[in-house]
Amino acid sequence: MAHASDPPPGQPHGTPEGAVVAGTRSRVSLRVNGIRHELDLDHRVTLLDALREHLDLTGAKKGCDHGQCGACTVLVDGRRANSCLLLAVTLDGCGVTTVEGLAGPDGALHPLQLAFIEQDAFQCGYCTPGQLCSAVGALREAAAGDPSHVTAPGPRTGPAALTAEEIRERLSGNLCRCGAYPAIVRAVADAASNASATRTGADVIA
Repeated sequence: MAHASDPPPGQPHGTPEGAVVAGTRSRVSLRVNGIRHELDLDHRVTLLDALREHLDLTGAKKGCDHGQCGACTVLVDGRRANSCLLLAVTLDGCGVTTVEGLAGPDGALHPLQLAFIEQDAFQCGYCTPGQLCSAVGALREAAAGDPSHVTAPGPRTGPAALTAEEIRERLSGNLCRCGAYPAIVRAVADAASNASATRTGADVIA
């Protein structure tokens, strides 16, 4: 039951009729694939939507929109992240690499992209951009000696050995609805032997 003091439907309490609610947008600076972008964004815009709707970078996919499938995985300051869970305004000044930024400036494919093609590690391809970005992040973490849940306990003495079990665990946050997991594991294992597999084209031109 409405009361005389209630505002009209849709009007916040304490806000005069016709007033504009301030502070809902901010200027955000993002370095995406080595290129600086200045964006004026609503505070509710996720990094995924900023990439897709404002920068026309549609490689990162919107799968579950809840951070559960990994299709939206990108690299933020070199580390993999679910872009659907990050508000763009919180990333002012950060560097973002999407699947479009993996290839070299000359168009040469990234070692992981080549390995995915060689091993036929995709079917519909919807999850592939997230798989690729996640794999780059996983290779970087392994090279730094970061352990996973299946890494044997003990002191870290160098890069983590990327066994098939390690690769499966490190990429477990990326789902493939087509079930191409065995080929994905082989592709990542192949690329891991390439020293440049942890580098991206965005790193070169940034």
